[in-house]
Amino acid sequence: MTLGKDALVGDWAEGRNRKWEATHERIYDVAVALFTDEGFEQVSVASIAAAAGVSVQTFYAHYPSKEHVVMNLLLPEQIATLFGAPPADRTLGERISETVVGAMSAFDTEQRAQLLTRWRIIAGTPSLRHRVGEFDRVTALMVAESRTGGGPVRPVDLVIAGAYFSAMTTALLGWADGDGERDLRECLVEAFDVLAGAGADPG
Repeated sequence: MTLGKDALVGDWAEGRNRKWEATHERIYDVAVALFTDEGFEQVSVASIAAAAGVSVQTFYAHYPSKEHVVMNLLLPEQIATLFGAPPADRTLGERISETVVGAMSAFDTEQRAQLLTRWRIIAGTPSLRHRVGEFDRVTALMVAESRTGGGPVRPVDLVIAGAYFSAMTTALLGWADGDGERDLRECLVEAFDVLAGAGADPG
């Protein structure tokens, strides 16, 4: 998930923002189509840029790498809003599982189809199946950092967040491996329940 920059004042700024978003979406659509048709490893950034009608430099202005087209990191401010200090009656693990399940359960048919397409690419590419774990660890660290109030990261927060994001990834990979035939919410809840049942979240 990414956030666009705040719109600046004026029609010119709004038009510029719309143009950026349109280019960003076009690069994404072209890249996903190429990954699906030719295989992730066979597609270069140069070929994505050419097919999208942009320069390689423009591609990198929108995505740090081709991996980031299908695997995106939340921004720190999003992390703080979604997974910062949970309510007193919720542990960190509960906050993560409820937020993830709630967000993905609210996806409409088109959003769910896009998610499945991305995770089919990830699931079908060995290097991405490995790389997604690195993204999970980065996200877990950002979550742990968002709860410090400027102090040192608590190891327990890092471990819990890492476990829950790993469970989320396991659920999504299983869902994609099964071609999306299982209910997505059911896959996520099942994975998170395993952690809860194992006492992986002491709070």
